[in-house]
Amino acid sequence: MKKQFTVACFTLIAASLLVTGAANAQKAPFSLKNKTVKVYVTQKGTDKRITATETLHFEAKPQPVETEVAVFVDPSKSFQTMLGIGGALTDASAETFYKLPKDKQKEFLTAYYSKDKGIGYTLGRTHIQSCDFSSGSYSYVKDNDVSLKTFDISHDKKYRIPFIKEVTAAAGGKLTLFATPWSPPGWMKTNGDVLHGGKLLPKYDQSWANFYVKFIRAYEKVGIPIWGLSVQNEPMATQTWESCLYTAEDERDFIKNFLGPTLYKEGMASKKLIIWDHNRDLLYQRASTVLEDPAAAKYVWGIGFHWYETWTGAGPNFEATRLVHEAFPNKNLIFTEGCVEKFDAGKLDEWALGERYGTSMINDFNAGTVGWTDWNVLLDEKGGPNHVGNYCFAPVHADTKTGALTYTSSYYYIGQFSKFIKPGAKRIASVASRDKLSTTAYINPDGKIAVVVMNKTDEKIDYVLWIKGKAAKTSSEPHSIATLIVE
Repeated sequence: MKKQFTVACFTLIAASLLVTGAANAQKAPFSLKNKTVKVYVTQKGTDKRITATETLHFEAKPQPVETEVAVFVDPSKSFQTMLGIGGALTDASAETFYKLPKDKQKEFLTAYYSKDKGIGYTLGRTHIQSCDFSSGSYSYVKDNDVSLKTFDISHDKKYRIPFIKEVTAAAGGKLTLFATPWSPPGWMKTNGDVLHGGKLLPKYDQSWANFYVKFIRAYEKVGIPIWGLSVQNEPMATQTWESCLYTAEDERDFIKNFLGPTLYKEGMASKKLIIWDHNRDLLYQRASTVLEDPAAAKYVWGIGFHWYETWTGAGPNFEATRLVHEAFPNKNLIFTEGCVEKFDAGKLDEWALGERYGTSMINDFNAGTVGWTDWNVLLDEKGGPNHVGNYCFAPVHADTKTGALTYTSSYYYIGQFSKFIKPGAKRIASVASRDKLSTTAYINPDGKIAVVVMNKTDEKIDYVLWIKGKAAKTSSEPHSIATLIVE
């Protein structure tokens, strides 16, 4: 008996040492031993487009001096986990894609979704029923069908569903996809119209909640998993296209009384529910109203936001994003839509397109955002198709007459993040000693560090990448964005 007890004790001690060792290994300080830095650059006025330019080496540098510029990175201080980066898979993108010759379709899919040859998109958004970037308005149900017996996604089977499947295959068989309605059917609304705002009539609250479930089941039946959904696109905007208004109180009550319970009842509690899905300017008011109600908050995964507050003259309100993260740290922030509006084919080569993306992405990630979703992944030579003339820029445009693809600076700026920062990466501390440079940094699941450094000035800026007493010298070229991979 004594021998058995002794053996058991040694076994427990050995197991304890293994656990302790594993814990200590996880907490081991980051080491730069035998590590170098590979630099990839996109730069205005050159042919550098996510181009490998140099390999840097670290040297001991305990204390930088004030006269030199530094980007300080601290891998021991980590923050949110990256969900993914991607763009919206709309009717417009799908229709444009299928107007391309097969070789250009393959080029497009590789450019966006290949992890090796492209920029490695992993996140997507699509719409429930029609949106402005559809060729026309349509519904999945017939008028006054409260029980939704006529629910049918046949419209989407022509272009959008095959497109999403091709995208998913190109991404390696997995895509984190969330869905958003632009409007309930017109007969469910106060204005009787799918367009021009209006509100959901209270008598259709349950029917509309059931509609989300019908959509998820229909898409999953044809082989497209739905990871999450947002309640309503731009719920404070009366648009000429599909739109529907919800005050913060409206959205809160619809979630806690109808949508949340319905998802749970139908076995969809795992679907990630996103509120707001509109601009940063009213972000805090919406988040606080919904999330301070425990009965609504328990159903909410996160808060989605766009960047179009700039049209009001408000400017990019990054402080609102940061405040929401600080006030509600247990909920997730996700950028759900952004593009440059008022398409002009003569401006496809403007560098400012990309710099707007870089500015938003760095600031949004540094404020706690876990995922970033661009608007249409592909549009045609007119910035459409769009059934109300709301033409916009996309990172990639197709000339449907010639089959040519145009990659704007936006594509490459987004790619500086999406190609090198993988799902599961942890954001780590990163800050520049001069505000002429902006930066964010992540440590990937494989241990490689990706540091993004952007320079919007006309100056070449020499700086050092400083990590825990060691530094590597390099330069940031005028109007450039670089990703430095420490491996």
